[in-house]
Amino acid sequence: MAKSLLCSSALNSFFSPTLSSSNSSKNNQIACSGNIKTQTPSLSWNRRELSLGFMSTFLAVGLVGNNDRRSRDANAAILEADDDEELLEKVKQDRKKRIERQAVLNSAVKEKGYLQDLVYNLSKVGQAIENNDLPAAGLVLGNGSDTEWVKTANLAFTKLSASPEENTEVETFNSSLASLVTSVNKNDLESSKLAFVSSASAFEKWSSLTGLLGQLKGI
Repeated sequence: MAKSLLCSSALNSFFSPTLSSSNSSKNNQIACSGNIKTQTPSLSWNRRELSLGFMSTFLAVGLVGNNDRRSRDANAAILEADDDEELLEKVKQDRKKRIERQAVLNSAVKEKGYLQDLVYNLSKVGQAIENNDLPAAGLVLGNGSDTEWVKTANLAFTKLSASPEENTEVETFNSSLASLVTSVNKNDLESSKLAFVSSASAFEKWSSLTGLLGQLKGI
């Protein structure tokens, strides 16, 4: 009996450290497991925070981009509206000028009569040159600027010319007409033809610019 107790006591003393060590190891494993379990939610939470942060950044960038596009679109619409208003105003002003110009032309009965005389006398000069009859052309032309139908034509030019382009054509006409008179007086047929064509072309352009091209006979 005593021997059995001794054996039991010896066995207990032998297994006690082992059991203690085993229990300690188990406790450590449990503790570690507990730590791992408690740390895992923290890592998951950090991942969610990062994901939310990236999503927020992308959304913010997208919103900023959309706002920039909307701002640019709004500015473009404002500019387009301003352009439309300027264009509309220009159309109104052009229409007003055309109406005023047409009123001047309609009332310029005497001036249109002067211009009709110009067409008639230029036609006579052209026919004489075509027939190689420079003396006949010289009779119609006279001294050029001092000839009555030339002076009255210039009165009409002065009243009805309203733009730099029209005034330029008037200057070209008078310059070409002076060359025509000189060429006819010199009995230079070829130069007379060239000068006549130049003067007639200048008058036709002027008539087109002023809107009289269809209102004068013989052009």
